[in-house]
Amino acid sequence: MSGDAPVGRGWSPVALRLALGIPMLVAGLGKVAGVGPKAMGIEGFSGFLSSLGVPLPTAFAWGVGLLELVGGLLLLAGLFVRVVGVLVALDMVVATVLVHLPNGYPAGDGGVELTLTLALVAVALALSGPGALSLERALFDRELAVPPTGAESR
Repeated sequence: MSGDAPVGRGWSPVALRLALGIPMLVAGLGKVAGVGPKAMGIEGFSGFLSSLGVPLPTAFAWGVGLLELVGGLLLLAGLFVRVVGVLVALDMVVATVLVHLPNGYPAGDGGVELTLTLALVAVALALSGPGALSLERALFDRELAVPPTGAESR
């Protein structure tokens, strides 16, 4: 019994995927489609990035918007979770430094609290993978972003 994994181990990443996938999907919908509580559309988000001095603001607006929209969907489905985790972590670190750091810590004041938490959840998913309930495991019986080992590759 000592070699058995803890009961919640395979299910913890599922909760992390929901905790990260939902806010990413909502933010992505706001940026790309201009709908929801964070609605600004690509034009509005591009203008915001331009005001921060980001080069090629429209290209970056599309990149970030699609990462958040498609990445949120992939996280919820449990596909390419490690890859999306790394990309979202980078996205949130950039948002933390460029936008939220000057506002201190509390999220209510526009501080780093939320983006830092989302970055850390994304890192946890990059390290853990999708967990028990994922399309990767259901369709392929393994993680897609990790090469098969020994018995799995035969």
